[in-house]
Amino acid sequence: MPSELPAALQLGSLQLRQSLASDADFSRALYRDVRSDELALTGWPPEAIDAFCHSQFDFQRQHYRSYYPQALHYLVERDGQPVGRLIVDDSADALRVVDISLLAAQRSQGLGSVLLRWLCNHADAQQRPMALSVEPQNRARHLYGRLGFVQLPSDGLYWTMCREPAKTEPAE
Repeated sequence: MPSELPAALQLGSLQLRQSLASDADFSRALYRDVRSDELALTGWPPEAIDAFCHSQFDFQRQHYRSYYPQALHYLVERDGQPVGRLIVDDSADALRVVDISLLAAQRSQGLGSVLLRWLCNHADAQQRPMALSVEPQNRARHLYGRLGFVQLPSDGLYWTMCREPAKTEPAE
């Protein structure tokens, strides 16, 4: 099923647009920023962290392209400045949030809620379920739960969470 998601969108103070090749430097910096807490625990020198993040980002990008070739890659901007990314696959039976990442300085301000509520509204309008994967220690899993996502049984590194579309009342 081809995506019905728009290529660009204004959501309050956020703007979403399709990610461009020229956004690669920001995307790499975002990947490192998202992983900064866990990388700080390694004790690695900055050069080793740079090399690790560079290779892991490339691996992740290839993985997403292989497994979600129809996914839309959005750059999330606030006041004209990049603050995150959103990757959504709207081609399968469920709308899948492949990746949602915000810079640390932008987290806990309701931006992730704005993005996810938009996607929930989109999925509800099409009466389609949603799915995503999250690491058990990721604080965002609480937001997912508030939005109606339910954890499926898992024995892997990531939890799979699904959300059924909101029931709509038939028109009289």
